[in-house]
Amino acid sequence: MDMKTLALIVPCFNEADVLGMFYTETTRVLDSIKDEYSAELVFVDDGSRDDTLKIVKELAATDSHVKFISFSRNFGKEAAMLAGMEYAVKADYIGILDADLQHSPDLIPKMLHYVDKEGYDVAAANREDREGESKFKSFLSDSFYKVINKVSETKITESAQDFRIMKRAVVKSIISMPENIRFSKGIFSWVGFNVKWIGHTNRERAAGETKWSITKLAKYAVDGILGFTTTPLRFSFIFAFLCAVTAGVSFIYAVIRNIIEPAYSGTVPFLLTGMFIIAFLLLLCIGILGEYLARVYTEAKDRPKYIISQSNTQVVYSLSDDE
Repeated sequence: MDMKTLALIVPCFNEADVLGMFYTETTRVLDSIKDEYSAELVFVDDGSRDDTLKIVKELAATDSHVKFISFSRNFGKEAAMLAGMEYAVKADYIGILDADLQHSPDLIPKMLHYVDKEGYDVAAANREDREGESKFKSFLSDSFYKVINKVSETKITESAQDFRIMKRAVVKSIISMPENIRFSKGIFSWVGFNVKWIGHTNRERAAGETKWSITKLAKYAVDGILGFTTTPLRFSFIFAFLCAVTAGVSFIYAVIRNIIEPAYSGTVPFLLTGMFIIAFLLLLCIGILGEYLARVYTEAKDRPKYIISQSNTQVVYSLSDDE
């Protein structure tokens, strides 16, 4: 019987400090399953400015199971995962994990067991705790999941991670989605399939610093919400109704007050307040509409999702490829 193949995609951005530890720990795990699976590591360098690419090349020079793809600039983790999947889609099983060792390679055999032996299409990790994370960041993360699951028809498992192993059919479905502004957590949920969730205790980064600032996380959250729901566009109707109610109540109050107290001239503050409220809501609606239009504009340009500058492999994928 032919040995099944496993490709592990590792997005990298300025991870020189941790790559050696990651390679040692991950290959130790892969060696333990080498009798059943032929595995390779696919490092995707997302325009790193440190020695990430140099280190990956050194690993590839001594290990034929190490492949690398290097972007011409920083295109983002979403593009890195997509490039890795477009290369690795020929494997029987495709995994994604971060290079910082917060995603424990020790979970890989367990994930493979569920997709290979238990009939699941995907085995994915979700965080059981947020140890080592600030309370503010945890609050923002929890709030994001509550909001997106409230307004979107695509439900995302709370604390879901990109760390997962998928069957080829799942990856082909993900690759077939053509959007340029990608939100993989939403895409993973949207394509469906039978998913086994595995509780995962958060680990500290083995070295280096996180690349996810509050600003980047906020942008990522906005991409997720706008990419998987049109609910914000309906806010204008809600705001219009509230403005109408507010204006009506203010008008009735002013009329009654003037009848009771003819000398009263307090309508100006009400009018000014009402004008500012209406102006704020109009600008908010225009801003929301602008965000959606910006996404339409970006998709219409249909630029490449990434550009490869160097690689020791070839990313060639077609939806017509045979299984």
